[in-house]
Amino acid sequence: MFSLTLARKSYARNLQYRSAHLMRTFASVIIGYIYIAVWMGVSEGQALGDYGMHGIISYIAFNQACLWVIMATNGLGIEEWVRTGQISHELMKPMHFFWYMQNREWGQTWYQLLYSTIPILLIYIVVLKIRMPEHPITWLWTLIAMLLAAYIAICIAYLIGIAAFWTTESRWLNGVHMGLNMLLSGFFIPVEWLPGWLKTISALSPYPSLQYVPSRIYLELDSFNALKLSLFWCLLLTICCFAITRTVRRKVEVQGG
Repeated sequence: MFSLTLARKSYARNLQYRSAHLMRTFASVIIGYIYIAVWMGVSEGQALGDYGMHGIISYIAFNQACLWVIMATNGLGIEEWVRTGQISHELMKPMHFFWYMQNREWGQTWYQLLYSTIPILLIYIVVLKIRMPEHPITWLWTLIAMLLAAYIAICIAYLIGIAAFWTTESRWLNGVHMGLNMLLSGFFIPVEWLPGWLKTISALSPYPSLQYVPSRIYLELDSFNALKLSLFWCLLLTICCFAITRTVRRKVEVQGG
């Protein structure tokens, strides 16, 4: 019950900024269209593998839409708590710190899904006629893939935030994370088209589960079996988050005292 309360409060807090988010959503639609236009220009006359021109347009459009679901708050706000000393109070709450932080973030994730991802996707479906799943069950697998991607993103953001216990500045890690996501997740280019060495690095990272896996499932180029990769990273990152939380509980260092 407390977990739902945390998520609801985070969701309600975002509702106060709907006008600003509406402008952001419009800007995201435009940016996605620019990406699509670039692809249409550079790939004219190309076979584009399993995708084809219509498929790659749909791939880019879907990635742009679901980007908001995996954009967790920078470090989940942990760095600021460490800097101000509030972290000592947060760690005393009668709830596991990782569980507490992820439930606060889930409220924002659901808000992003309803007010950013779905509207952007609908606009692309209506305006650009992007490909939609032929089988109704694919929508369910796509939603599951996106929620698993959101959880992986929350875990990564949590680990970035926890780094503030050992360094006075951890926000740069979020910049590194965003760069790696754009490069290795298949956001700009499908993973199978990356150079061999970069494809190997991508395959050994959680990043394909953030965008490549949901996009391939949505386009019905992969079955639900692709979710095994996402589940593996969910399990591994969960173990890492719980393990590092035990460590920081034994080492709470608040700057200035």
